[in-house]
Amino acid sequence: MTEPKTEQKTEQKRFSFLAQIPRVLYTPQKAFKEIVQNPKYAGPILIMILFAAAYTASAYAFVSKGYDEHTLPTLSAGDEWTENNTAIWTSNAIIAQSTDGMGVGYYGKSSIEFNASDSAVVWMQLNGIGPVNCSGPEGYKNVSFRLKPIYPDSTQLANASIYLLSSQTDYFYYNLTRNASPINNTSWNNFTIQLGTENAWENNGTNADWSSIIGMRFEFTWSENVNSTIRLDGLFFRGVFKPALENAFISSFNFSVFGLMQFVIRWVIIGALLFIMTRGFGGATLWKPILVAVGFALITMFVHAIINVGIFSTLPTLYYPFELMAGIEGEYQAVVNQLSAQTWLSSEILRYVQLAVYVWTVGLCAVAAREASQSSWLKCALLATVAFFTSLIAESFILGI
Repeated sequence: MTEPKTEQKTEQKRFSFLAQIPRVLYTPQKAFKEIVQNPKYAGPILIMILFAAAYTASAYAFVSKGYDEHTLPTLSAGDEWTENNTAIWTSNAIIAQSTDGMGVGYYGKSSIEFNASDSAVVWMQLNGIGPVNCSGPEGYKNVSFRLKPIYPDSTQLANASIYLLSSQTDYFYYNLTRNASPINNTSWNNFTIQLGTENAWENNGTNADWSSIIGMRFEFTWSENVNSTIRLDGLFFRGVFKPALENAFISSFNFSVFGLMQFVIRWVIIGALLFIMTRGFGGATLWKPILVAVGFALITMFVHAIINVGIFSTLPTLYYPFELMAGIEGEYQAVVNQLSAQTWLSSEILRYVQLAVYVWTVGLCAVAAREASQSSWLKCALLATVAFFTSLIAESFILGI
């Protein structure tokens, strides 16, 4: 008659770690006393799996709020239309590559240059780029470039225009000289021009089609013949934003692996340091009990990840424009400031939650060290603090975060 009860008690003991996990949160001293007396790796492993799942969910919640700007040329190709590529241009001027470029990020170190002597008109045309769709929800919304015209100060630039070609006779054109950004010959002028006939573009030819742009042309006219140099850099079609999380399966797998690595690094380093330090200070510490106890203490990582899921879910849609990747200091900082303003409240909540979780984790590790080594509370608290923050430094170094 007693055999079924014995089997039942054995079964309950086998799965006692399931009850110990929540008890670590509300009665940690009693829970850790049981854990170090009967240490089982099953509990920390389950917590690690739960954390990896919650971390994946929180990372997914954050990344899914973001939209990256896609350009043509693509960011992987870089600034290929003005970087070491004179063959795709035609001009009535001499075409050359100049070392005078933006010199940062995707802009590369050079620009394309057009030199003309004793001429009142200089034009340059980019061929074979399409068809480029600049129409509808999937089409590019603007074109951006850097321009540096160099010509005598005494001569007036009468007109500067950009043309988007559907054919040699069907095109759209835009007057650059009326753009709010002044053209001068002392620095790079940054132009970002919205596309579409509603944005001051005019068309020539009945077959001009925003969904089929096959070439681009720039034309400059002076009040008299001059010697001029036109430099062009950073030429991109822009304005298409796509989800930062394009492949959910691959991203989720990567997030899960990262979460597992983060947990293991923190678990092993804290456990090893507490074992070494408590033994060094005379504590009767054994390896398995302290490691298992620390694994249970890291239940706080799971709680932290769950809280992050809720916080990230409240974020607004975040758009990451080209300037964020291009690397030009002032423009980059302006985008960062804008994103910071959008996420200020969430960032503040995250910061305080993280601080609270760190303190909580150190406290649980101190209790774990106390029960595993029977050292004094003050000593365990100091050792837990050192071990925890050492693990954060190691984690940052190993994982690059």
